[in-house]
Parts: sequence; structure tokens; C-alpha cells
Amino acid sequence: MEDKNPNRLAEYGCLVFFLILKLVLSFVLVNSVYELHRDEFLHLDQANHLAAGFTSVPPLTSLFSWLIKAFGNGYFVVKLVPALLGALTIFYCWKIVGFLKGNLLAKCLVAVACLCSAMLRLNTLYQPNSFDVLAWTAIFYYLLKYFDKNEARYLYAFAIFVALGFLNKYNILFLIIGLLPAILITSKRKIFTDKHLYLAILLALLIISPNVIWQINNHFPVLAHMKLLQATQLVHVNRIDFFIGQFLFFISSIFILLAGIGSLIFYKDFSKYRWIILTYLFTLIVFSYFKAKDYYALGLYPVLLAFGAHYLSRVLAKKYVLTGLLFAFNIGSFIYLIPLIMPVYSPDEIVAHHKRFERVGALRWEDGKNHQLPQDYADMQGWKELAALVDSAYGMVKDKSTVLVRADNYGQAGAINYYSKYKNINAVSYNADYLYWFKIDKPIKDLIMITWWNDEDPQRKREQPYFARITKIGEIKTPYAREEGAGVFLLEDANIDVNSIIKSEIEEEKHDH
Repeated sequence: MEDKNPNRLAEYGCLVFFLILKLVLSFVLVNSVYELHRDEFLHLDQANHLAAGFTSVPPLTSLFSWLIKAFGNGYFVVKLVPALLGALTIFYCWKIVGFLKGNLLAKCLVAVACLCSAMLRLNTLYQPNSFDVLAWTAIFYYLLKYFDKNEARYLYAFAIFVALGFLNKYNILFLIIGLLPAILITSKRKIFTDKHLYLAILLALLIISPNVIWQINNHFPVLAHMKLLQATQLVHVNRIDFFIGQFLFFISSIFILLAGIGSLIFYKDFSKYRWIILTYLFTLIVFSYFKAKDYYALGLYPVLLAFGAHYLSRVLAKKYVLTGLLFAFNIGSFIYLIPLIMPVYSPDEIVAHHKRFERVGALRWEDGKNHQLPQDYADMQGWKELAALVDSAYGMVKDKSTVLVRADNYGQAGAINYYSKYKNINAVSYNADYLYWFKIDKPIKDLIMITWWNDEDPQRKREQPYFARITKIGEIKTPYAREEGAGVFLLEDANIDVNSIIKSEIEEEKHDH
């Protein structure tokens, strides 16, 4: 039964305070020099191409993007969505502590633990990761409620969040893989005798069926995407770094996290919840086996923090000095670490303090090498400059109906579509989902080409004989931007059948994918 705290007004007041604080910090701790992230542009553009699936992510993000577009598509709305999802995660942590009959101290501890962690950074980016963590936390909550009350409604709620989690990010399958053995080897396996479990599974399958059918009809592009991810990014993942990262994410809340892990293993009152720690261990093992990125496992931690907060609230009962020291360490250490966790420093400030960032691995990119900025920060610069250059080229074209804007990658294409003053510019790329979004229904006579920073000038490439004029409009000069050096070229008056060439290249790229 949920805790019947007589001072409900104080409890609700604290909850509202933490939820609002979560939203505020998600904005004020981001330096205004940074623009949207390259991944955010792709997700936002999916609102213009709603479908049952995409090559990059499942379809739920596109529905969030559709809502964002309905509310104006502005920067504030884009950033508000992940912040709200993070606030809902804190709310579910609060609910888990309430399920454990935890007091207000325990609820405040878990709220502070969530706020003073890498989850705050996670919730500043409009990516599937924020909903992923929320879904995992809700799944643990509804399973806890079901095992306690044996009421079917909690099974259906569990199934709905599994389905929504699947439609958000296939990462949730790792949680299911970890859950199954954890439940089977404990007394909780009696869940498999409940007919409502199988009805709930049918409900989940019904919800995810459009995406599953889409995957089948498109020859499972998720497998090709995972293969590419494995070859280009996961190959650089170090398993030791993966496990170190699990604790670095919550270094300021380390006492609460360790209390959660330790109490679920050794505390007698928590013995009936051992399936949670077993799920944690099994899931981490599976992640480690596949050399997953460390943040893939973030969804495992809110429930552990909730248990740790509840356990410590018992240990610290009426020990006001120790309680104050715990809060002081949690908040104080986080304030000290804020520049390493949140993008509060400008690029120049990060370069000036690069040793501090390098020591904690913050400058290591997906290629396994150290760079001047954290990769996410380098991915949040230069986009407005790129869009302005493309707009200059687009303005020089007399017949806008015969021009194609072709970017090198999805970040460039998405940024152009988001920031361009020409709302129908429809930049595309042979990269990611844009490969399927080409519209070649009219003859193409002019081409605006955006190159990668180390690409050869198209004036010296095969395009040169096929266009009457090739003009370099400019290149990205924003320092430290990942796209620094990317060039914008205007290729005018084609004397070849550009449409056929583009269609041939599209088919070739699709075949390779």
C-alpha cells in the first residue's frame, strides 16, 4: 500500500519543486552558444515523413516530433520534451519510494540523486534515450505493483510501457532479456501462471505490430543499422570503460546507488525484491557481451536509486548531521562536476581546461580518439552557418523547382531543413532515413552540394564536365564544429540526365544498406 503521509501538502509541494527544478536546470545549464544536436535534426524531420518505421529509430520519436511541429517547432519546445520525460522519470522514482512506504526524506533523496547525475544531461537532448529511461523505470514500478497486489491492471500497464519502449528504442529488448531469467529463478516465476500475462503480451504485440510488419516488409533495416553501428562505433567500446561509466554517471549520488545495490543483495526486508538486482546483473552482462555503449544501461538505475534512498532514509532516521552531509556531498560534488556533465562551458573554455575533460574520457569520440571537444558538443555547432550558406546558394537559383539540395550526411540535411528560411527546401542525403526521402518528380537542372570537411572540391571531381558552372559558396568556419570545413557548392545548368544518376545512386545505396 502506498504511504499515507499525513502531511500531503508538504509532500506534493516538494514533488512539484523538484519537477520544476528539473525543467529549469535542463535549460539554464546549457550554454547559449550551442545549437541543436545533429541527431535532433533527423528526429525533427521525421515529423514530415510519418511512417510505421525508420531505418534509424522506431516510430514513436516521429510522433513526438509531430507534436513539437504542431507547437511551433521552436528550440524551447524541442528541449522541453526530453526535460518533461526526465521529470516523469523522477515522478516514477517518487512513486517507487511511495510503494516501499518511504518517507519524505527518501523521496527527496531519490529526486536529488536523479537530478545530480548524468540523467540531467541526457534529458537536454531530444533523442529516444529520455523516453527509454522513463519506460524502463515505469516497467519496474508496474512489476513491483503487480507482484505486491497481483492485480491484472498492473500487468497491462507493464505491457503498454514495454510496447511503447519498443516503439521508442529497440534497446528495451535487453531489459526483457535480463528480466526473464531474473524472474524465472525467483519465486516471482508464478507470474507465468497468470493468464493476464499472456493477454498483456498480446496487447503489447498488437501495439508494436505496425513496426514489426514494417521491418519485415523492408527486410529488417534495423539489422543493417546494428551491423553498421557495430562496425563503426561499438568496435571502439572497451568493456572495462563500460562498467566504469556505470558508476561515473552517478558519481555524485554514489552513496545512494551503492545503498540501493547493497540493500537489494543483503537487506532482509528487500529479499522479495531480489529479482531487481538479478535483472540489473543479467542485463549488464548482456550489454557487456555485445560491447554496448555505457549509457544504454541508464534505464536500470532509477529503481536502484529509489531503493537506495529508501534504505538510507531508514539508516539516517533522526541523524540530522549525517543526512545533511549526504545532501551536501550529493549536491556539492555535482556542482563541482557540472562543467564535465552539462554544456555550460563554451568551446574555448573547454579547450582551455582540456586536461580536466580528458582525464574523465569526455573528449573521446565514437572513433576511440580524443578530440578538442566532447563529441556531443562538436555536434551542436555550425548548423546555422551551414543553413545560411545553403540559403545563399538557393537564392541564386532562378527555377527553384529544378534544384536538388544534397547533403553529405543526415545532420547537414536536417539542419538545413530546420534552419533554412526556405521552408520547402527539402534537403536530402544518401545517409540514414534521408535516403528514402528523395523527391525526384521533376527534372533536376541545378544541384546544391554539401561536402564533408575532407571531401575533394566537386570542381575537380566527376561533376565538373556535367555542369555549365560550379561555384563554391563557402564553407563552415565555426571553430571546433564537427562539420568545420564542410563546403557548399552550387552546380548549375546540368547537361546530363541528373535524375537518372540520382535514382541509380539511391538504389545502389539502398542495396548496400
